[in-house]
Amino acid sequence: MCTAATYKTKDFYMGRTLDYEFSYGEQITITPRNYEFDFRFAGKIKSHYALIGMAFVAGGYPLYYDAVNEKGLGMAGLNFVGNAAYEEALPEDETEVSQVAQFEFIPWILTQCATVAEAREKLAAMRLTGTAFSEQLPTAQLHWIIADKDACIVVESMKDGLHVYDNPVGVLTNNPPFLGQMFALNNYAGVSRKQPESTFAGVLQLDAYSRGMGGMGIPGDLSSQSRFVKVAFT
Repeated sequence: MCTAATYKTKDFYMGRTLDYEFSYGEQITITPRNYEFDFRFAGKIKSHYALIGMAFVAGGYPLYYDAVNEKGLGMAGLNFVGNAAYEEALPEDETEVSQVAQFEFIPWILTQCATVAEAREKLAAMRLTGTAFSEQLPTAQLHWIIADKDACIVVESMKDGLHVYDNPVGVLTNNPPFLGQMFALNNYAGVSRKQPESTFAGVLQLDAYSRGMGGMGIPGDLSSQSRFVKVAFT
């Protein structure tokens, strides 16, 4: 169960939960400026932004679950089991766009991009491959949220290709796909942060006897769709 959310007041905040049955030994990980990344297809990069986030470090390589760079651009990968599908890697002479392995997607974006707008440009010329980090660490089925203080997008790689969506609620959980999550919010159009008025029946004057009654109907279970609704409302 993973839930990512953004929040903006005077400052910008981004965070996520990682509620999983077991751990790979992930820990808070800092990648300083100019730490050499050797991307599987794109080669080495030495000059880049610094990152901090949650990662499992394997052989000196930080496998980030989520991170934010020094410019304030954040990114998180969340489980998307059953819907995620990636491209097969092609020989270098058969593609004119950058090929990025799924496990290196977060550092590939965050080392090079300062804003969501810059990330969009990278995404427009990219193939996301299902290349595994190693035999012991197979490819994870994920989708991603990318956000800064001005914008938020969702990236989903599925059987019909790579999709990039504007995310007006700044929230992501797991299944169903993002467009299905957004459509489900229509079921809660009558929910409000304001106290409700008595409209049940004209002959009854019903009392809003407690604060928060405008939110009645928001789901209380922990399924991914319910978590999406709850956090989007909050």
